[in-house]
Amino acid sequence: MELEINGFINFLLYLGVTLPLLGFGLLVFAFTTPYKEFKLIADGANTDDQQKVNAAKAAAHDLGGKIIGLAIVLASAIYHSVSLVDLVIWGLIGTVFQVIVFYLFELFTPFKVVAEIPKGNVAVGVFASRLSIATGLLMAALISY
Repeated sequence: MELEINGFINFLLYLGVTLPLLGFGLLVFAFTTPYKEFKLIADGANTDDQQKVNAAKAAAHDLGGKIIGLAIVLASAIYHSVSLVDLVIWGLIGTVFQVIVFYLFELFTPFKVVAEIPKGNVAVGVFASRLSIATGLLMAALISY
């Protein structure tokens, strides 16, 4: 019984660190992109303006991919960490590198993500989300190395 309680307490401790890290990552993404994902998503609701609807879809894909990519990194950090401090360090590293990869993507593509998503280019939002997920998978593997 004591082992189960200790396991549950450990679960709560790691959850209490992981959820704020995920929230922090979300805030970093929201502040480092020139377009405001939450505003684009909100503006796409209850409107007949097709550009706003598409911009909301593109932003939702982009932001959703960033969240999934970061969650993958955090999951690996939880699994491989030796302490809560270790988890925090890898979570912060994962967040920083997700942002760096986004801007490398922006730099090397023939289009500008920061311009295309607000214009409603859903394909760019989907592509950006998949890049974030792929980046998260790669970083998760690097954490385990």
